[in-house]
Amino acid sequence: MHTALLTQATSSALFPLALNVPPLRPHADHAAPTVGSVRSFAKDEEIFAEGDRAAFVYKVLSGVVRTSKLLSDGRRQIDAFHLAGDIFGIEAGDEHRFCAESVGDCVIVAYRRCHLASLAGKDAQLAQDMTVGMMRSLVRAQNHLLLLGRKSALEKIATFLLDIAERTTDDDALDLPMSRTDIADHLGLTIETVSRSFTQLERQGIIELPSARHVVLTNRAALERLNA
Repeated sequence: MHTALLTQATSSALFPLALNVPPLRPHADHAAPTVGSVRSFAKDEEIFAEGDRAAFVYKVLSGVVRTSKLLSDGRRQIDAFHLAGDIFGIEAGDEHRFCAESVGDCVIVAYRRCHLASLAGKDAQLAQDMTVGMMRSLVRAQNHLLLLGRKSALEKIATFLLDIAERTTDDDALDLPMSRTDIADHLGLTIETVSRSFTQLERQGIIELPSARHVVLTNRAALERLNA
């Protein structure tokens, strides 16, 4: 109930017209935009910093973006990895609560926040993309909260792999763009625990690891059971 109200209120604030929003899909159409400013970033380059004025909303065209917050004790919490088609940088206030960096080379499009309502009125596809993007972000934030609070290390890795596979590939082989350190900071684990969990899944025949970044899901059913 609260989720529906929040989504409806946020959408209404940005877009004055009612929209028919399609179901959430793992892949989005990320063709070259007709509006907005296209920008390229190199690996680990900062897109915006925590506390920066939230003047733009962004969409990933290619590559991966991580959003994170540095805690007072120096630890980093990565709240999300944004893949091609994903919307990020949406804020309720005037400042960014997280920082955003490119994981590798990436291309994004920036939409000036103060122009979103007028742009959406002229571009139905943009309005739909923004609304669906907000819905996806809300669902992933809720799932991530559950993952951090209730799942074991092995369950977290299983959930992470299934999520990345669903969003990036149609088969059982996936190339992880992020490092083990990034994965650890996203799942609330140490890098040693992440490495041990990958090794354990490999020994159980659930995954194969031809290389550190290349993972083959050899037993999806077992991963699904861990994710349940």
